[in-house]
Amino acid sequence: MGAGAKHRLVFVDRLLATLVHLRHATTHDVLACWFGVDRSTITRAIGEVRPLLAKLGCTVSPGVRRRTLAEVVDHLGGKTGIIGGTEIRVRRPAAGRKDRDTFVSGKSRQNAVKAMVVTDADGRVLFCSPTKPGSCADITHARQLGLVKLLADGPTVEVLADAGCQGLGAQTGGRVVTPPHRKFKKNAPDCYEEMYERQRKAHSSRCIRVEHGVARLKNWRALARHLGRREHISDTVQAVAVLLSHQQTAELIPSRQV
Repeated sequence: MGAGAKHRLVFVDRLLATLVHLRHATTHDVLACWFGVDRSTITRAIGEVRPLLAKLGCTVSPGVRRRTLAEVVDHLGGKTGIIGGTEIRVRRPAAGRKDRDTFVSGKSRQNAVKAMVVTDADGRVLFCSPTKPGSCADITHARQLGLVKLLADGPTVEVLADAGCQGLGAQTGGRVVTPPHRKFKKNAPDCYEEMYERQRKAHSSRCIRVEHGVARLKNWRALARHLGRREHISDTVQAVAVLLSHQQTAELIPSRQV
């Protein structure tokens, strides 16, 4: 403590610069002009404040934060949660690197990273995971986060997921609910087609809330497309999720009547 160069910006200014950078993707050069400092000062400030925001944890209720997926599952005990994956485009690794194809997404065929987002039934963000390369499947990402073990050993929770997580339901005793499997690929009876479409639309109408939460995350320009270093994207995604969850919780508190 106390070592290194002294800060030319007080903590409030460093925090403000980080918030503007995350919300509007303002470049470090522009922020340096606004605050009247060198570009390296802004880079240092954002590099220090962004991890602090990422470690705070999402706000699940006024004054209550949850940092890990296990804590979020305990919070959802007896309630319904929705899990969904989202992709964020990143720069392609340099030619010659052995992991150059690791970030190519099988869905969008673009270089991207993936994050798993958990929301409640109303679409409020409760958890956002660290990112994985775009080639990682959604079901693999969920397993690596320990979701199967948490649901099998934890409280009774209903988790809605899309077709990318089909197979988790059998591993969690039916606690992960995915769209119904299609039993007939050809020559399906008319009655089955109607029933299948009705069940699929009913499930989709419940899962759409997580897409609303993801859309609110993507409204932050820093997540529209990441142009910085890929090693910083996890902190960026989680910091935005922390700020968004706090904003969504603050909107639930009724304003004081004058």
